[in-house]
Amino acid sequence: MAMLAASSSNRSLGLGLALSFALVLLVTRVLGNSEGDALYALRRSLSDPDNVLQSWDPNLVNPCTWDLGNSNLSGHLVPELGKLQHLQYLELYKNNIQGSIPVEVSNLKSLISLDLYNNNISGAIPPSLGKLKSLVFLRLNDNHLTGPIPRDLTAITSLKVVDVSNNNLCGTIPTTGPFEHIPLNNFENNPRLEGPELQGLASYDTNCS
Repeated sequence: MAMLAASSSNRSLGLGLALSFALVLLVTRVLGNSEGDALYALRRSLSDPDNVLQSWDPNLVNPCTWDLGNSNLSGHLVPELGKLQHLQYLELYKNNIQGSIPVEVSNLKSLISLDLYNNNISGAIPPSLGKLKSLVFLRLNDNHLTGPIPRDLTAITSLKVVDVSNNNLCGTIPTTGPFEHIPLNNFENNPRLEGPELQGLASYDTNCS
């Protein structure tokens, strides 16, 4: 009887381990597919003359970091980037990326650094970026961004670096929350930007019409 009980216990343990292993494989495959879908969509949307993306496998690098800065890429960003739930660093600086910033980027709840500077990105800064509660670095300088600086960004308490210089932003510069400590030269060369906000005296989006 003792041997039968031990055998049954071993079978249960073995089955439990097998199910746990299968679950790990399933989760890994789902995460891998999500990464792969995003990479495939990005490959289709970008011109890659140096074949950086063709030889770049997200399963072989740190899944928390996408460093594709200064890679001679052109094209536009895709909504599928919002699937990278564990992404912490999105580095696409110094390329020739055009179009707007997809609002889906605001789904990247673990994002620490968003570096899109030195591109040809246009359109408004999505107010939904204010949902990125882990964000520390937001560098969007040297693009063609328009519209006001979203006040939603002032709620990101982790934010330490903001640079939106050399764009075509309008309105006023936020002065609350993390913006209290951002130097003014990080907002320079925006001809329609009025200067620091004087709360209660002028609308934050003045000069934007």
